[in-house]
Amino acid sequence: MSDQPYPFLSAMADTRRRARRHIADGAADRDVVLRLLNESLATELACVLRYRHYCLMASGSLAQSIKDEFLKHSQEEQRHADQLAQRIVQLGGTPNFDGRGPADHGDSQYDEGDSLADMVEEDLIAERIAIENYREIIQYIGEKDTTTRRLFESILAVEEHHAEELASMRQALLHKQRMASS
Repeated sequence: MSDQPYPFLSAMADTRRRARRHIADGAADRDVVLRLLNESLATELACVLRYRHYCLMASGSLAQSIKDEFLKHSQEEQRHADQLAQRIVQLGGTPNFDGRGPADHGDSQYDEGDSLADMVEEDLIAERIAIENYREIIQYIGEKDTTTRRLFESILAVEEHHAEELASMRQALLHKQRMASS
Protein backbone atom coordinates (compact mmCIF):
# COMPACT_ATOMS: atom_id res chain seq x y z
CA MET A 1 0.00 0.00 0.00
CA SER A 2 1.24 3.48 -0.88
CA ASP A 3 2.06 6.24 1.61
CA GLN A 4 0.18 8.54 -0.72
CA PRO A 5 -3.36 9.02 0.73
CA TYR A 6 -4.74 9.94 -2.71
CA PRO A 7 -3.35 7.68 -5.42
CA PHE A 8 -4.65 9.99 -8.16
CA LEU A 9 -2.35 12.81 -6.96
CA SER A 10 1.34 12.90 -7.84
CA ALA A 11 3.86 12.43 -5.09
CA MET A 12 5.00 15.75 -3.63
CA ALA A 13 8.58 15.23 -4.82
CA ASP A 14 7.35 14.76 -8.41
CA THR A 15 5.14 17.83 -8.15
CA ARG A 16 8.03 19.94 -6.85
CA ARG A 17 10.34 18.71 -9.62
CA ARG A 18 7.77 19.63 -12.31
CA ALA A 19 7.15 23.03 -10.69
CA ARG A 20 10.89 23.81 -10.71
CA ARG A 21 11.12 22.75 -14.37
CA HIS A 22 8.15 25.00 -15.26
CA ILE A 23 9.80 27.96 -13.53
CA ALA A 24 12.83 27.55 -15.77
CA ASP A 25 10.92 26.65 -18.94
CA GLY A 26 7.83 28.81 -18.58
CA ALA A 27 4.36 27.33 -18.84
CA ALA A 28 3.99 28.29 -22.50
CA ASP A 29 5.85 30.37 -25.04
CA ARG A 30 5.02 33.72 -23.45
CA ASP A 31 5.77 35.76 -26.57
CA VAL A 32 3.48 33.61 -28.71
CA VAL A 33 0.70 33.70 -26.11
CA LEU A 34 1.00 37.49 -25.79
CA ARG A 35 0.86 37.86 -29.58
CA LEU A 36 -2.23 35.61 -29.74
CA LEU A 37 -3.87 37.58 -26.93
CA ASN A 38 -3.16 40.92 -28.62
CA GLU A 39 -4.42 39.68 -31.99
CA SER A 40 -7.56 38.42 -30.27
CA LEU A 41 -7.91 41.78 -28.50
CA ALA A 42 -7.78 43.51 -31.90
CA THR A 43 -10.41 41.11 -33.23
CA GLU A 44 -12.73 41.78 -30.31
CA LEU A 45 -12.29 45.56 -30.64
CA ALA A 46 -13.13 45.37 -34.36
CA CYS A 47 -16.26 43.40 -33.45
CA VAL A 48 -17.25 46.03 -30.87
CA LEU A 49 -16.98 48.74 -33.51
CA ARG A 50 -18.84 46.75 -36.16
CA TYR A 51 -21.71 45.85 -33.82
CA ARG A 52 -21.98 49.46 -32.62
CA HIS A 53 -21.99 50.75 -36.19
CA TYR A 54 -24.66 48.26 -37.22
CA CYS A 55 -26.72 49.08 -34.14
CA LEU A 56 -26.84 52.70 -35.27
CA MET A 57 -27.39 51.95 -38.97
CA ALA A 58 -29.99 49.16 -38.77
CA SER A 59 -33.41 50.05 -40.09
CA GLY A 60 -36.53 48.24 -41.20
CA SER A 61 -39.45 46.44 -39.63
CA LEU A 62 -37.28 43.89 -37.79
CA ALA A 63 -34.56 46.39 -36.98
CA GLN A 64 -35.34 47.16 -33.33
CA SER A 65 -34.98 43.60 -32.04
CA ILE A 66 -31.84 43.11 -34.12
CA LYS A 67 -30.45 46.48 -32.98
CA ASP A 68 -30.96 45.34 -29.40
CA GLU A 69 -28.97 42.16 -30.15
CA PHE A 70 -26.23 44.16 -31.88
CA LEU A 71 -25.91 46.35 -28.79
CA LYS A 72 -25.85 43.33 -26.47
CA HIS A 73 -23.22 41.60 -28.63
CA SER A 74 -21.14 44.79 -28.68
CA GLN A 75 -21.17 44.92 -24.90
CA GLU A 76 -20.17 41.26 -24.66
CA GLU A 77 -17.35 41.77 -27.18
CA GLN A 78 -16.13 44.74 -25.11
CA ARG A 79 -16.07 42.49 -22.02
CA HIS A 80 -13.98 40.00 -24.00
CA ALA A 81 -11.57 42.77 -25.00
CA ASP A 82 -11.25 43.84 -21.37
CA GLN A 83 -10.61 40.26 -20.25
CA LEU A 84 -7.97 39.73 -22.93
CA ALA A 85 -6.26 43.02 -22.03
CA GLN A 86 -6.24 42.05 -18.34
CA ARG A 87 -4.67 38.69 -19.18
CA ILE A 88 -2.00 40.40 -21.29
CA VAL A 89 -1.11 42.59 -18.31
CA GLN A 90 -1.08 39.57 -15.97
CA LEU A 91 1.47 37.93 -18.27
CA GLY A 92 3.66 41.03 -18.21
CA GLY A 93 2.70 42.32 -21.64
CA THR A 94 1.14 45.51 -22.90
CA PRO A 95 -2.33 45.43 -24.47
CA ASN A 96 -2.32 46.93 -27.96
CA PHE A 97 -5.08 49.52 -28.29
CA ASP A 98 -3.38 51.08 -31.31
CA GLY A 99 -5.49 53.95 -32.60
CA ARG A 100 -4.75 53.15 -36.25
CA GLY A 101 -7.57 50.65 -36.14
CA PRO A 102 -7.93 47.27 -34.50
CA ALA A 103 -9.12 45.71 -37.76
CA ASP A 104 -5.55 46.09 -39.07
CA HIS A 105 -4.26 43.79 -36.34
CA GLY A 106 -6.94 41.19 -35.71
CA ASP A 107 -8.68 38.40 -37.56
CA SER A 108 -11.97 40.21 -38.05
CA GLN A 109 -12.61 42.60 -40.89
CA TYR A 110 -14.67 45.71 -40.47
CA ASP A 111 -16.98 45.32 -43.47
CA GLU A 112 -20.07 47.46 -43.72
CA GLY A 113 -23.28 45.81 -44.82
CA ASP A 114 -25.80 47.76 -46.86
CA SER A 115 -28.95 46.04 -45.66
CA LEU A 116 -29.96 44.54 -42.34
CA ALA A 117 -29.50 41.07 -43.85
CA ASP A 118 -25.99 42.04 -45.02
CA MET A 119 -25.12 43.32 -41.56
CA VAL A 120 -26.26 40.11 -39.91
CA GLU A 121 -24.37 38.06 -42.50
CA GLU A 122 -21.14 40.03 -41.98
CA ASP A 123 -21.44 39.57 -38.22
CA LEU A 124 -22.10 35.85 -38.64
CA ILE A 125 -19.01 35.48 -40.85
CA ALA A 126 -16.90 37.39 -38.31
CA GLU A 127 -18.19 35.24 -35.44
CA ARG A 128 -17.42 32.03 -37.33
CA ILE A 129 -13.90 33.24 -38.07
CA ALA A 130 -13.40 34.07 -34.38
CA ILE A 131 -14.78 30.67 -33.37
CA GLU A 132 -12.37 28.82 -35.65
CA ASN A 133 -9.41 30.94 -34.51
CA TYR A 134 -10.23 30.56 -30.82
CA ARG A 135 -10.56 26.79 -31.20
CA GLU A 136 -7.11 26.67 -32.77
CA ILE A 137 -5.66 28.89 -30.03
CA ILE A 138 -7.20 26.67 -27.35
CA GLN A 139 -5.72 23.61 -29.02
CA TYR A 140 -2.29 25.28 -29.29
CA ILE A 141 -2.27 26.38 -25.64
CA GLY A 142 -3.52 23.01 -24.38
CA GLU A 143 -2.34 22.35 -20.85
CA LYS A 144 0.60 24.78 -21.08
CA ASP A 145 -1.37 27.77 -19.74
CA THR A 146 -4.71 26.70 -18.30
CA THR A 147 -5.68 30.22 -17.22
CA THR A 148 -5.36 31.61 -20.74
CA ARG A 149 -6.97 28.50 -22.20
CA ARG A 150 -9.97 28.87 -19.87
CA LEU A 151 -10.29 32.53 -20.83
CA PHE A 152 -10.41 31.59 -24.51
CA GLU A 153 -12.87 28.77 -23.76
CA SER A 154 -15.22 31.18 -21.99
CA ILE A 155 -14.99 33.67 -24.86
CA LEU A 156 -15.51 30.87 -27.38
CA ALA A 157 -18.73 29.81 -25.66
CA VAL A 158 -20.15 33.33 -26.03
CA GLU A 159 -19.00 33.58 -29.65
CA GLU A 160 -20.72 30.28 -30.44
CA HIS A 161 -23.91 31.64 -28.87
CA HIS A 162 -23.60 34.82 -30.94
CA ALA A 163 -23.24 32.73 -34.11
CA GLU A 164 -26.36 30.73 -33.26
CA GLU A 165 -28.36 33.91 -32.66
CA LEU A 166 -27.10 35.53 -35.86
CA ALA A 167 -27.86 32.42 -37.91
CA SER A 168 -31.44 32.50 -36.58
CA MET A 169 -31.75 36.22 -37.35
CA ARG A 170 -30.41 35.64 -40.85
CA GLN A 171 -32.94 32.87 -41.46
CA ALA A 172 -35.78 35.10 -40.26
CA LEU A 173 -34.63 37.95 -42.51
CA LEU A 174 -34.30 35.66 -45.53
CA HIS A 175 -37.72 34.20 -44.85
CA LYS A 176 -39.20 37.69 -44.63
CA GLN A 177 -37.51 38.65 -47.92
CA ARG A 178 -38.90 35.54 -49.65
CA MET A 179 -42.38 36.28 -48.33
CA ALA A 180 -42.19 39.90 -49.51
CA SER A 181 -41.08 38.92 -53.00
CA SER A 182 -43.83 36.27 -53.39
